[in-house]
Amino acid sequence: MAHEKRDGLKIAVSGKSGCGNTTISKIVAETLGLTFINFTFRTLAEERKKDLKEVLALAAEDDSWDREVDSRQTALARESGGCVLGSRLAIWMLEEADLKVYLRARPETRAKRIVKREGESLEVTAAFTSERDRQDHERYLRIYNIDNDRYDFADLIIDTDDLDPSQIVSRILAAVEKKSDGLC
Repeated sequence: MAHEKRDGLKIAVSGKSGCGNTTISKIVAETLGLTFINFTFRTLAEERKKDLKEVLALAAEDDSWDREVDSRQTALARESGGCVLGSRLAIWMLEEADLKVYLRARPETRAKRIVKREGESLEVTAAFTSERDRQDHERYLRIYNIDNDRYDFADLIIDTDDLDPSQIVSRILAAVEKKSDGLC
């Protein structure tokens, strides 16, 4: 299905690690001719030539790391003509998004996806991911008063466990079409 370029359209995609945020956001952006924005702790770690785990440990002790990541990604999204912002807090931070999508998956699905992407053992990855979820949740509440387990306000919530990326993207594109029809 061909899709026309959508200047000015802003889509926010959130979900926890391993739910498909980056993959799906990138495909949706490419399909719609929008800028893909995914500024994360991983990006910041690469910029500062640090290990991701080191940056996460620093962020656990110093809120400025979160604030920098979040302010930089939302500034990039607001400066763009149209974009897909893919991040854990995108649907909360980019309030003006035309479409807010939340991706979710079971912890075991998420851990398997992360192992496939990054290596490491399933056991180690599952434990790390669970602890990261706990720390993220605590920090988001403390810093922004955001409960990232409350995403019921999203325009579209997709369980990604048994879907491949093309199926997830199709659902998002259908929601974009539906929203566009409602705006005409």
